[in-house]
Amino acid sequence: MKRYPDYAHPSPLNIKSLLLRPRYWSPEQRIHYRGDYSHTYAEFFKRVAQLAHLLDRLGVKPGDAIGVLDWDSHRYFELFFAVPMCGAVLHTVNIRLSPEQILYTINHAEDVVLFVHDDFQALIEKMRPSLTSVRSIVRLCDPGAAQPADSYEPRLAAESTTYDFPDLDENTVATTFYTTGTTGDPKGVFFTHRQLMLHTLGVGLGLAAFGDPFSFRQDDVYMPLTPMFHVHSWGMPYIATLLGVKQVYPGRYEPERLLRLLLEHRVTVTHGVPTLLHMVITQATNAGVRLDGLKMLVAGSALSRGLCERARECGIQATTAYGMSETCPLLTVSHLKPAQARASADERLGLFTVTGFPLPLVETRILDENGAALPPGPEHVGELVVRGPWLTGGYARNEERSRELWRGGWLHTGDVAYRDEAGYVHLTDRLKDVIKSGGEWVSSLELENLLSQHALVSEVAVVGTKDERWGERPVAFVVLRAGAAAATAGATLREHLQTFVGRGVLQRWAVPDEIRIVAELPKTSVGKLNKRALRATLTTT
Repeated sequence: MKRYPDYAHPSPLNIKSLLLRPRYWSPEQRIHYRGDYSHTYAEFFKRVAQLAHLLDRLGVKPGDAIGVLDWDSHRYFELFFAVPMCGAVLHTVNIRLSPEQILYTINHAEDVVLFVHDDFQALIEKMRPSLTSVRSIVRLCDPGAAQPADSYEPRLAAESTTYDFPDLDENTVATTFYTTGTTGDPKGVFFTHRQLMLHTLGVGLGLAAFGDPFSFRQDDVYMPLTPMFHVHSWGMPYIATLLGVKQVYPGRYEPERLLRLLLEHRVTVTHGVPTLLHMVITQATNAGVRLDGLKMLVAGSALSRGLCERARECGIQATTAYGMSETCPLLTVSHLKPAQARASADERLGLFTVTGFPLPLVETRILDENGAALPPGPEHVGELVVRGPWLTGGYARNEERSRELWRGGWLHTGDVAYRDEAGYVHLTDRLKDVIKSGGEWVSSLELENLLSQHALVSEVAVVGTKDERWGERPVAFVVLRAGAAAATAGATLREHLQTFVGRGVLQRWAVPDEIRIVAELPKTSVGKLNKRALRATLTTT
């Protein structure tokens, strides 16, 4: 086998390469933080170099972990680049975990430096005696606040604006963060430069080349609604930077500010869980404004047809994407094939809520309970397993769970799905959420989707509860829209589901015996529906 010639440069896949094009394509494009501060890409490049010098001054070595506790900001954005480009590992700390879990993740990652926003200084000071590896803490102070000499901005200003970033082995670990499950300590997921680069290029190609109904191109304006601590904000800041687009980082998520920034900057691309889409729609509706031109990728939980319809009424094009923390994360997007693009508006709306078509370089299979591959068709439901060049190699210092994740050479998602004849993946449930009633499977996602289409419903979640006769039965938890009458809502919604039974869409035995009207639904630290908490309420009542 011939070897690559040693006199040619191999150009390893390093994050620093994402800055080559925008350095000349869009040096005057701006990066905004809240409504308080902005600078150009040209200034951003200088600040990344200054940050790299600061890391050197703090004694950071290749392989060291650097923890960040901050809201979505220009500082966080700079750390996305400078830390891995120096050969260190960026640890994006989930600030919504409990203090005990935050302490665990910092110690488990072996962070040597923490960059900490003022809002979290008191928290870190309390746990400081228990931090086992942290040597230095750098304060992050917002514009307009006092900037002590040992805080981020004064320290950056003292450093050189040029830095010779090294070529790194592309399999060098670049980032880590912790994902929580239903039991046990949070698990550390890690990604290499190669994986982040290929995710950026593969997803960027998918969003640019197959752009109906969601595209991301150089003339868009980008603002995340996914926290930067969560899977690198789905990797979208890296794509935005490669494209050289205007970027807006909103700081702490406050509904009024989010809406103001979306309108003020005419944001066209965002992404987030259904909870955040619901919040934006509610805020816009209450303010009497529309968000025409805004495209939003929705993942983390299923995008119901009802919520998709409400988004369209508000001017937002909501489109389903799919992925998980272990997959960097994006795997599929509900892009429409040319023939589907000519479908009716109603048919297109239904397609926007389908789990999606695999992105370039992603391979999917549906396996039965014995591990055999299933053919296409809704009657062939099994576990979705995936392969792709940007999936994590496993969990940090947890070989047993890593081998379980990758058993058989495929990453096991824990999601139940089927693939249709056109190649689209349709999720029907999480393995842990499937409901078996009288020997028949009931899809909680299908029930949520159908209930969401009624005008009374603001939010909905369906879980299973034990039943002596049927084994399990579905229970629906519904948050009503403002002004809806709670006393008659349950009966009205059961009648609504019966119309789908009459049309052959839903089996009669799948209709929940109980529909509970609640004030709110519990959410996880990243805004997903917390069905574990809902099931717990059923065992205590």
